[in-house]
Amino acid sequence: MNRFRISKFKNTTPKIPKKDGWISDIRAGSFTSVGNHIKSSCRLVAFNTEQAGGGILGLASLEPGSHGEWTVSHIPCHGDQVTDFDFSPFDDSLLATCSADETVKLWHVQAPEEEQPSSAEVTLTPGEGRLETVLFNPASSGLLALGSSHRAQVWDSSRDAPLAALEQHPDQLQGLTWKQDGSLLATTCKDKKLRVFDPRAQLTPVQSAVGHQNHKDSRILWIKDSDHILTTAFNQVREREGRLWDSRKLSSSLASVSLGNASGTLIPLFDPDSGLLVVSGKGDSVIDCFELNDSEPYFSQVSHCLTEAPSRGVAMVPKLALDVSSCEVLRVLQLTDSFIVPVSYQVPRKAGQDFHADLYPDTLGQTAAMSAEEWWQGENRQVQRVSLHPDKRPKPGATATKKEPAKREPSSGRSKEEAPAGCSSSSSPMTTPSSSAAPSRSPSSTSGLSSGFLPSPSQSTKAIQSMLGPSSKFRHIQGHVLHRDTHFTNLRGLNLTTPGESDGFCANSERVAVPLAISGGQIGVFELSQPGKLPDTALPTIQNSVNVADLCWDPFDTHRLAVAGEDAKIRVWQVPKGGLVEMLTEPDCVLRGHTEKIYSLRFHPLAAGLLASSSYDLSLRLWDLEAGEEVKQLRGHQDQIFGMAWSPDGQLLATVCKDGKVRVYDPRKSAEPIREGPGPEGHRGARVVWVCGGQYLLVSGFDSRSERQLYLYSSQSLSSGPVATTSTDVSPSTLIPFYDPDTSVLILTGKGDTRVYIYEIEPEAPYFMECSCFSSTEPHKGMSFLPKTECNVPDVEIARALRLTKTTIEPVAFRVPRVKKEFFQDDLFPDTEVWWEAAMTASAWLSGSNGQHRKLKLRPKDMAPVSEAPKEAPVRKYMPSSYYLEEKTDEQKKEELLSAMVAKLGNREDPLPQELFEGVDEDEWDD
Repeated sequence: MNRFRISKFKNTTPKIPKKDGWISDIRAGSFTSVGNHIKSSCRLVAFNTEQAGGGILGLASLEPGSHGEWTVSHIPCHGDQVTDFDFSPFDDSLLATCSADETVKLWHVQAPEEEQPSSAEVTLTPGEGRLETVLFNPASSGLLALGSSHRAQVWDSSRDAPLAALEQHPDQLQGLTWKQDGSLLATTCKDKKLRVFDPRAQLTPVQSAVGHQNHKDSRILWIKDSDHILTTAFNQVREREGRLWDSRKLSSSLASVSLGNASGTLIPLFDPDSGLLVVSGKGDSVIDCFELNDSEPYFSQVSHCLTEAPSRGVAMVPKLALDVSSCEVLRVLQLTDSFIVPVSYQVPRKAGQDFHADLYPDTLGQTAAMSAEEWWQGENRQVQRVSLHPDKRPKPGATATKKEPAKREPSSGRSKEEAPAGCSSSSSPMTTPSSSAAPSRSPSSTSGLSSGFLPSPSQSTKAIQSMLGPSSKFRHIQGHVLHRDTHFTNLRGLNLTTPGESDGFCANSERVAVPLAISGGQIGVFELSQPGKLPDTALPTIQNSVNVADLCWDPFDTHRLAVAGEDAKIRVWQVPKGGLVEMLTEPDCVLRGHTEKIYSLRFHPLAAGLLASSSYDLSLRLWDLEAGEEVKQLRGHQDQIFGMAWSPDGQLLATVCKDGKVRVYDPRKSAEPIREGPGPEGHRGARVVWVCGGQYLLVSGFDSRSERQLYLYSSQSLSSGPVATTSTDVSPSTLIPFYDPDTSVLILTGKGDTRVYIYEIEPEAPYFMECSCFSSTEPHKGMSFLPKTECNVPDVEIARALRLTKTTIEPVAFRVPRVKKEFFQDDLFPDTEVWWEAAMTASAWLSGSNGQHRKLKLRPKDMAPVSEAPKEAPVRKYMPSSYYLEEKTDEQKKEELLSAMVAKLGNREDPLPQELFEGVDEDEWDD
C-alpha cells in the first residue's frame, strides 16, 4: 500500500519571484571548497564573494527593506579564502567561519545596513592545515565540529584546544554532519568510506562501511529520525547518485536514487519536519526536491525546478522564518554569480487564516538544550520544540540563548582512570575539559561563550586584542583586479625563463616592458593609455640582440629603459614619445665592464642617470649613463648575488648573497662592505629592501627546510642577526617585495604564485602585522607597482600594480575599506615623496652631495580630511558591562523583556495588518 500512497506534498510547486525579488549586487566567488558557499539564519544570509581572494563574506537580510530593496554588506573575515561558514542554530547573528589560513573565527554580525565588527569575537587555531568544514552542534551551544583535509575535531569555543581530535582519515575528508541530537558525527572520505564517530567515547569510528564506488566529491547528511544517513556522490560510471543508509547497520545501503550525470558536486539539504530533501549541484541549473519515506519507495520526487542561472551553492532557510500563511513548507536560496534567488515551495492549500497543522509539526526552537561543558560530561538532551502557529510561534531571532557564565573549574573531578573509552591523559589528542591540553580561556575573554556570547562585545574584543597584540589598520586591505577594459589581452610569446633575480617585467606611469620569447631578445613595450586586445600580427618591439636577463625603467625618465643581457652588456634604450611605431634596433648606449652574465639592475633613487648592476662575476658596478662609463666597482661577495637595494636616502647599497651574508656598502667611501651579518639559511634565492625609513632591512628568502621566510634586520647591527622573522609558506619561487614608505605596507609575491602577501611593518615588536592577502585563480608571472599618483585616492587605494599572466597584463588596485569615503583619509595618505623627479645629478652624488625629494600632497581639492570630519554623537548599542555583570532575578528579566516588546510594538491600539484583510466568500474559491 505504501507504494501507492498519496503524499500531501504531491502538488507542491517551487515558485521563483521576479528579478526585483532577488538579492542583487552579488559577486560570488568561484573558489573550490567543501562548503555550500551560502548559509541562512532566520534573519541573515551569508555567502562567499570573490573579493580579497575569497577572504571576505557577503551579508544580506533574509527579507527586503521597507522599499523592497536588499542591502548587501561585506565582512573581511580571513587573510585567505573562506572555505566554509555556519550560523548558530541558537543565535541568528552568531557566525562561525573557517579558512585556508588555518583558523576558525566566531563573529557577532549585525544587520547589513549597520557597521560590521572589525575583528572576530574568538579565533581558534586547530593546527591541522587548511580547514574545509565548520558546523555548529544542533543541540549544544558553543560546540563546533571542524574538518581539515584528513581529520575531524570537536571544539568548545571557550577553550584553547580541541575536546576531541578524531582518528585521521587515510585520504581527503569530503563531508561532515552532526546527528540531530548532537551526539554523533558522521564523515565521508575520498577513500570511499563513510564513518560514524562518538567523540565522547572514542577517537576511532564506531561504524564504518564502503559507500559509493567513486571517490569524487561525496557529501553526507544525517536525516529522518536521526538513525538514517544520506550520502551523495558518483557511481562507477560517473553518474551522480544519492544513497540512504541505516546508521546502525552500514553494511549495505537501504536505497539509492539517480541524480543525473552532470559533473558538479551535489549539495543535499534536508528538512526533518517535512521529510523533504533538496538536491542541487554546483554549476547546475536545476534544483530537485524529493520526499523521503519510511519504507519503499524511499525516494519520491516532488518537483524538478529549472533555474535561470547555474548554482554556485544552495542553502535552506530555517523553518521559523517560513510564511505559514501561504503554506510555504520550504524555502531554498540559490547563489548564482550575480544574484541570490529565493525558491519557495508551497503546498496548494487554501491560504489565509487556517493553520494547517499537518504541514507544520512543532519544530526545533532556538534555545540550546545544554552547554558544551554539559555535552562533554555526557549529557544528552533534546532541544525544546516550538509551534509554528501564528499565535504561538516565536518571532525569528526572538528566542534567546540561555545565558550563563562559562564554567571554569580547575578540575572536572574526572581522573585519568575514569575517562571514557578512547580518552587519555593530556598527551592524547582528546582530553577531558580539565586536562592541560584544553585549558580554559581567561574569564575576561570568554565568559559566557560556551552558551553563546555576552551581549557586550567591547569587553571581549578588548580582551582578545590584548591577548593577540596590536592589529594593523590595513588588516582588511583588499586587492581588486580592475575592469577588463583596462587589461592588455592576447599577449603572446612571453619569455618565461628570465633569471630568478629579475622581476620578469617592469612598468612606469606611462608604459610597460615585457621580455618576449622571440629570437634576438625582443622586448614588447605597451602604452598604458592604449589597453585592449593585442593584435595577432607582429608588433613593433625593441631588438636587444641577446636574451634579456633583467630590465628596469629609469625612474626619472619614462622613456629610458636599461636592459641587462646574457652577453655581460647593458644596453640603454630610448623609447620614442607615444610608444613604439617600428622596430627599435639601435640602443642609446652600451655599457661594458662585467665579464659574466648580468642578472640585476637598480637605478639610484635620487641621482639622475646612476645605475647599479650585479653579475655572475661576483661584482657590483655603478654606471654614469650620461658619461656612458663605469664609475665604481664593489667587491666582497663569495658567491652569487641574489638581490640588491639602495637605501631611501641613496647613500648606502645593501645586498643579500648566496654565501649566506647580508652586506651594506657605502659606495662613495669603500669598495668593501661597511657592515655584514648572517643571511637566510636556504640558498634558493633571496631579495632585500629597506624599510622603516632606512632603519631596517627586510630580506625575503628560505630557511634550511626550503620554507619561505621574511627576516628583519637592524641596518646598524647586521652582525646581530635578524630582530624578527616570520614564515609564509613552502614554494620554490622567491618572494619579491614591494614596500610603500608612506604606509609601511609590504606587499610580496613570487613568480608562479596565485597569492599576494601583505604586511604592515612596525619598527618595534611585533614588527610584522599580517593583513589580508590577495589571491587569484590563475598564477601570475610577476607584479610591477606604479607611482602613488596612479592610485585612486577617493577609493582609498593605497597601491596599484600591474599583474602579468601568461596572456594578459591586468591592473590590480589595493584598497582599504573605510566607512566615511566621502572624506580624504589623511591617516592613510601622508604627503608622499616625488620619487619620480631627480634630486641631483650622478656627478653631484659621486662628488659627495646628498639630497632629498620634495613632497606632494595627495588630497583632492574637493575633499575634506577625515580628521576634520564632524564628530557624530555616539550611539550606545550596548549596555555598560556592569549591567550584564549584575545578577537579575527572573522577574526582573521578564519585566525587561515585556518592556522591550512593548517599545518595539509601539502603539498597541493600531490594528494589525492581518486584521484589515477582508477575505473572500467560499463561493469565490476556484474549484
